[in-house]
Amino acid sequence: MKHDQDLFTPDASFQTEHHVPKDRSDRIALSVVKTMRIVADRFFAGRYGHRAVVLETVAAVPGMVGGLLQHLRALRHIRDDQGWIKELIEEADNERMHLMTFIKIAQPSRFERFLIAAVQLVFYNLYFFLYLLFPRVAHRVVGYLEEEAVVSYTQYLAQIDAGEVENVPAPQLAKDYWGLPDNARLREVVIVIRADEAAHRDANHGFANKIAAGEHP
Repeated sequence: MKHDQDLFTPDASFQTEHHVPKDRSDRIALSVVKTMRIVADRFFAGRYGHRAVVLETVAAVPGMVGGLLQHLRALRHIRDDQGWIKELIEEADNERMHLMTFIKIAQPSRFERFLIAAVQLVFYNLYFFLYLLFPRVAHRVVGYLEEEAVVSYTQYLAQIDAGEVENVPAPQLAKDYWGLPDNARLREVVIVIRADEAAHRDANHGFANKIAAGEHP
């Protein structure tokens, strides 16, 4: 995914958008995500590179699950999916590229690799049944997860700018995928990934809003 050059300017106010909960299900979704955030903060503290490795494993699951279930739903009802399947699968693949990028940057330990497998196993099954039974809540959870991802990447960027994290060269796969220049570094990678997360945030809140309005395909 290529991004406009203006993402690299200091002012990126669109990154602070927040969906205010409108009902009980929204508040439950937000509470679940905030609880996950507390756990992540305690476990990883300020190690945002290692946090990204594990959390991008989680982030890559919802799009694939949603795309699968939307695909099966479209087949059962013999109707058009209105582009939902393609967008969800593309989201999953984009999140996978985030993970592949941070594997190169953070070099996770053996324990963290085990954690990746364990978290994926648990989260996949939980999210599958959540989406199967309550797709609106499932999309809202992802929307709030992406809001927190934007916050985390903004804090990661602040560490880089403060010199607390080395601004290492960007991995080649990141430069190829996002169309970054040859001299791109970690800072540019974090900025484009943060923009991806903001796009996923808006898409999933949008999906949840459509379901609430009875516009589900």
